[in-house]
Amino acid sequence: MKIAVVGLGLIGGSFCRAIKKKTSHICYGWNRSREVIRAALAEEAIDGEIKDLSQLRDFDLVILGFHPELTIRFAQEHIDCFPKHGLTIDTCGVKKSIVDVLQPLFDEAGAPFIGVHPMAGREFSGFAYSLASLYEGASFIMTPSETANPEHIRLLSEFAREVGFTRIVNTDPETHDATIAYTSQVAHVLSNAYVKSPTLKNESGFSAGSFKDLSRVARLNADMWTELFMMNRDALVFEIETLAKNLLNYSEALRAGDRQRLHSLLKEGSDLKEWATARDAGQKMDL
Repeated sequence: MKIAVVGLGLIGGSFCRAIKKKTSHICYGWNRSREVIRAALAEEAIDGEIKDLSQLRDFDLVILGFHPELTIRFAQEHIDCFPKHGLTIDTCGVKKSIVDVLQPLFDEAGAPFIGVHPMAGREFSGFAYSLASLYEGASFIMTPSETANPEHIRLLSEFAREVGFTRIVNTDPETHDATIAYTSQVAHVLSNAYVKSPTLKNESGFSAGSFKDLSRVARLNADMWTELFMMNRDALVFEIETLAKNLLNYSEALRAGDRQRLHSLLKEGSDLKEWATARDAGQKMDL
């Protein structure tokens, strides 16, 4: 395939590197910053530069690697440039807000589009931090419309596996957003809030795996995550309020000196995690 990656940040840049390292596909790039394009060419992360966006019409696959708001704006401003005989995908971490705007836009233009979320990332952003290995072992989530071409879904699934994804998930935008609020977004909120404790100043020399695990995603791209959170605010508010309620249960048990209640809460959480781990390993366990 002839692939165009538009926006060479962490996600787009990693797609470029993975395509070049793991596949025989041809990969071209476009980025607002010429410095990034020069770096991508110098590091052989792309085969060439897209100098005119009208060239996108000639590609088999166009990958939009922007943050959510820019993804929508770019597509609206350049809708006539997307391929009618190829496929365009986005890479945003929310889907309903994106698909609700882009799907009818692309349908009207006669240009195939499928909403996608590559479930991978790092604490750092930008092309300089992109990795050919970023998608290894990750999930590739697709939210195709009811009228999506089955051949496009098949080709996209094959491409995802080529660049390292090991699990392909087809779902609808609403289910995606409700689930991602729990599996990703609330974890970032919790981590970000966790490091705001005044005890952080004493952490050095006292931390091991637990601190590192819980605080890892506290460092984030505030611009991007603000967009993602606001676009999925109802589902995220539900998860934050559920988490806050659960945390209060532990606090109340501790304040009351209720050892049995605390033990019950801890065992309940441990059992749920064990159940989830067994499920992911293909084992059957009763809740």
